[in-house]
Amino acid sequence: DGSLSEKFNSVHGCGCEKPQPVRLCALRQKEVINMGLFKKKTVLPKRTQHIEANLANSKIHVKNVKKIYHSAKGDTLAMDNVNLNVLENEFVCIVGPSGCGKSTLLRMVAGLDEISDGEIIIQDHSIIGPGADRGMVFQAYTLFPWMTVADNIKFGLKIRKIPNDEQDAIVDKYLKVIKLEKFRNSYPKELSGGEQQRVAIARAIVNEPAILLADEPTGNLDPTNSWEIMKLLEEANDRGTTVLVVTHNQEIVNEMQKRVVTMKKGVIVSDEKKGGYKHEN
Repeated sequence: DGSLSEKFNSVHGCGCEKPQPVRLCALRQKEVINMGLFKKKTVLPKRTQHIEANLANSKIHVKNVKKIYHSAKGDTLAMDNVNLNVLENEFVCIVGPSGCGKSTLLRMVAGLDEISDGEIIIQDHSIIGPGADRGMVFQAYTLFPWMTVADNIKFGLKIRKIPNDEQDAIVDKYLKVIKLEKFRNSYPKELSGGEQQRVAIARAIVNEPAILLADEPTGNLDPTNSWEIMKLLEEANDRGTTVLVVTHNQEIVNEMQKRVVTMKKGVIVSDEKKGGYKHEN
């Protein structure tokens, strides 16, 4: 969409601090949509007619999902017949060695990657792309460098045409949540990595998505900042948001004692209600 493309060159990775007229690739457009900032214009998916009775309380239902990457060198099976149910208001850590398929699973739930086979259902609807019901936090902070902290957070509110006075009140609320009130008028380059990630989380949750997806949100952070980020995710969960986190942080996973789903070679090998980080054999 050209109207989106003209605004956000930094999302494309160029690092420029002023907007330039560029065209976003299809993947980057999906990522911007999935920040909860835009609602994709698309036909609503058909309601799934036959969901098993014991899945009635599931927020997310991953059903027999496969993911195959095609290339000139041949096909690569990234996920094979994965099944997973996540209940409303659950907090789930997805762990496993690099290349096991955990980030692929998260991105398919987000609607950023296409499913090769199977189905992912959110509240009785099959996923066909990104949606405002899902907020996404990436390992890279993906803030708009030409915008202040406040403007980054309120960006989605502007797109939704929330009145200005309400925008300011909402931004003030979330600046307190992330404890960055004094940085309201600062720019991303003036913040530390941990502070930038807190702003990214605020931008993801300010639109109150039903599901928050975080892909290695502490991957670039020191232990102290990592705990602060996980606390913010846990607080979002306490407010009713369903949270899925992909992480390699063994200490945090073991300490939090949340539900832990372990993947290896494209399949789920364990699923524990109050689990810990399982090392690769």
